[in-house]
Amino acid sequence: MTAAAAGQPQGGAVAAPAAPVLEASDNYKSSPRWRKRTKQLATLGPASSSFEMIEKLFLAGSDVFRLNFSHGEHAQKKELLDIIRQVEAKYEHPIAVLGDLQGPKLRTGTFANPQGELLQAGQIFRFDLDETPGTNERVLLPHPEIIEASEVGHVLLIDDGKVKLEIVGKGPGYLDCLVVVPGMIKDRKGVNTPDSILEISCLTPKDREDLNYMLSIGVDWVALSFVQRPEDIVEIKRLIMEYNPIDAFPPHIMAKIEKPSCFFGDSLTQIVDLCDGIMVARGDLGVECLPEDVPILQKIIIDECRSQGKPVVVATQMLESMIESPTPTRAEASDAATAIYDGADAIMLSAESAAGMYPEESVLMQQRIINRVEGDPHYSQYLQGNRPKITDGSSASAIILAARQVARNVNAKCIATFTVGGDTARKASMKRPEQPILAISPLIETCRHLAMSWGVYPEHCPENNLNTDNFRDMLWVACEIGLKKGLVTDDKDLLVVTAGFPFGTPGAANIIRVIPGK
Repeated sequence: MTAAAAGQPQGGAVAAPAAPVLEASDNYKSSPRWRKRTKQLATLGPASSSFEMIEKLFLAGSDVFRLNFSHGEHAQKKELLDIIRQVEAKYEHPIAVLGDLQGPKLRTGTFANPQGELLQAGQIFRFDLDETPGTNERVLLPHPEIIEASEVGHVLLIDDGKVKLEIVGKGPGYLDCLVVVPGMIKDRKGVNTPDSILEISCLTPKDREDLNYMLSIGVDWVALSFVQRPEDIVEIKRLIMEYNPIDAFPPHIMAKIEKPSCFFGDSLTQIVDLCDGIMVARGDLGVECLPEDVPILQKIIIDECRSQGKPVVVATQMLESMIESPTPTRAEASDAATAIYDGADAIMLSAESAAGMYPEESVLMQQRIINRVEGDPHYSQYLQGNRPKITDGSSASAIILAARQVARNVNAKCIATFTVGGDTARKASMKRPEQPILAISPLIETCRHLAMSWGVYPEHCPENNLNTDNFRDMLWVACEIGLKKGLVTDDKDLLVVTAGFPFGTPGAANIIRVIPGK
């Protein structure tokens, strides 16, 4: 068959995915966008700042939108958040907003030569605290904490690892280094310290201002950069308690794993335990760790998150070539698929959706990869072979385990759970059931938090629409919402419904019912 006959352009190039043309009046809930379990994050930026584009990204598959506070003004972020809330209202579907803090930026000083200096392999180069412009022999390192924490034998990486140096000597206020990987070093290039834990806060004064602003506008998740140890999560939790407006719903915390120190001892286990979600930030992680180690670390992080029931996002360079190309490379498609097979709750786009030429197409491509993987029998086998055990012994956990088994035995179309804080829905997601999880909550904030969790279809049902004293009425609400979301379509379709009484008590799931969908 020729390329033309196969529906491909001549020359073997794969045609760009057709963007969905869907209006609010269409039965958009029947599209593949609403049949996926793995969630999608899209970063917003210059290429995706209008209502029209954000709506397109949502319809193409985005469940969460990321606001990168490394760039742009506060007012711009508020405008984007307002647009997201408009899209949310138009489609009556909860959308999460993640605010991403920049974190500390460790950089060299400046050089006398504006072109920088070329370092040769084998030469000795000094970093010190002298503010005199640098030469081919030395330069300012305006971070005494790096000098303090570094030891002979430690490695310093400059400009995302383009230049590698090994510390061979140390004195008061300076480090002498052997150039291992030569290259050009220029003004204010980034410095990575893969072997050291720095005695600095992961929150800069700018981050504290940005965090305060995030809380004032009501983001749903806060991503913390430069996490080195569990104490960093404790610090941001304390600040959120101090800064959060009175009676405001606190955001969930997502720790970005990008430092090797997160894997020292039991640090990763503690970090996952303390936060609400994890991002595998493969950019900096790939600079500070060996390239061949990153896929293994990705699996370690995902497994730890799954064992603790915390959402995990795989990010960075997912479909990098789609910044300028309408289609990804085959390696990129395989990379995205691998994250899904590994059991990630979500995969993320950065520059692809924020500043690329094809933001809508890149989101749609991710959605296509997700649906293709989730339709593969191997995917179900992998999930079944790696289901974490819920060992807390609570009645809520027992109900969730029973609901999954019952849903499988009766071939139910979905598991519906009534939840206030979202714990029951997250436990259901943790077990990766074959059926979608319909999470019904009177709190819109809970629904937005659950937009990050694998397999969960959150639905906001205001408390005045829920007769929580009458379980029969709640069952009717579950059926109505299941029909609305297209999860049940036939009289013979069954739902497995869980709830807890008294309603609103955390972890009180104690009822399970099997009901027809209509």
